[in-house]
Amino acid sequence: MKVGFLQLRPKFGNVKSNVRAAKSLLKNVSDAIIVLPELFNTGYLFRSKDELKNLAESAANGYTVGEMKKLAKQKNLSLVFGIVEKKARKYYNSSVLVTSKGKVFTYQKTHLFDREKLFFSPGEKSYVVHDVDGVKLGMMVCFDWCFPEVTRILALRGAQVICHPANLILPHGQAAMKTRSIENRVFTITANRIGTEKRANVSITFTGHSQIIDPSGNELASVGDRSESLKIVDIDVAVAV
Repeated sequence: MKVGFLQLRPKFGNVKSNVRAAKSLLKNVSDAIIVLPELFNTGYLFRSKDELKNLAESAANGYTVGEMKKLAKQKNLSLVFGIVEKKARKYYNSSVLVTSKGKVFTYQKTHLFDREKLFFSPGEKSYVVHDVDGVKLGMMVCFDWCFPEVTRILALRGAQVICHPANLILPHGQAAMKTRSIENRVFTITANRIGTEKRANVSITFTGHSQIIDPSGNELASVGDRSESLKIVDIDVAVAV
């Protein structure tokens, strides 16, 4: 089967523009699982809770999920991507899985990083594995890489491919994901973003280097830290045990 990542450079607050850009880059892709970055539609550096609330969406009927569902159905894709999820008066840094059949699943980030704790609630859902066209998929988000329990639980629950939307800034995340693949005998797909986001007196540079790693720790695909990039490879999910 085909799996891939789309490394992006979102523009803060430009939700419709960011979604249109992602869809355009995926317009010639079909029959694959594609992972996009964490918070790909909003950007990362929120300055206030009001700003967060204005950019938040419902995973059930929000604009971003609706647009990605259309693309998934048209192109027979399963798409994994990050949004600010609004649910029951709380706001989560969530990963969303949209299948080609229109099903929607969410994972709310458990391990919040640094300033995220000012804005988001930690996830309340357990780690769930989803059967998508015969492939067992798990989701984690960015800083979850630092906690080996996340991938271990997903692997013990049967995950063959772990999808990892990210906004990585620390130098260790990509290398750690290779270890997570080896120790759990799973494929991991890390979709990171690129660019520098500067708002008020805060500036963050994202590290790029999105990658697909096999259960032996081999890089099946990887890119640098400067360009928006789409990479797709064929994998044999039966190798994951």
